[in-house]
Amino acid sequence: MRRDGLSPGALKRFSRNDRRFILVLAVAAAAGLLLSGRWRLTPGAKVIVTVDGEPYGEYSLGQEQEVPIQIDGVTTNVLMIRDQEADMTWADCPDRLCVRQKAISGENETIVCLPNRVVVQVAGGKESGLDTIAK
Repeated sequence: MRRDGLSPGALKRFSRNDRRFILVLAVAAAAGLLLSGRWRLTPGAKVIVTVDGEPYGEYSLGQEQEVPIQIDGVTTNVLMIRDQEADMTWADCPDRLCVRQKAISGENETIVCLPNRVVVQVAGGKESGLDTIAK
């Protein structure tokens, strides 16, 4: 009897075919994980922009464009859509917190500019991952 409580015959070695099978499964699983992230973004993925709670516009995440957001004829924010992400690149508000937020592409992710009352939200995008885990 060994120290760990296992008899010498309890530990079997993997055969060559067992190792090959495990390797093929691992490669297939890794490929599936890598490719699944690319297919989550649906063709209908878009950003919905609202100003003061009212619809302002809907823009496809698949089409690269620069969207100036105007309130009373004055451009208050600029939204850049590229690489299937939306990013606020300019704002005339004093704190510019919306410009510092990360680009969004996941379902229901938002960028908010409180002083200008502008909200940008993704609809039909890829599923967002976990931000944090609480214990």
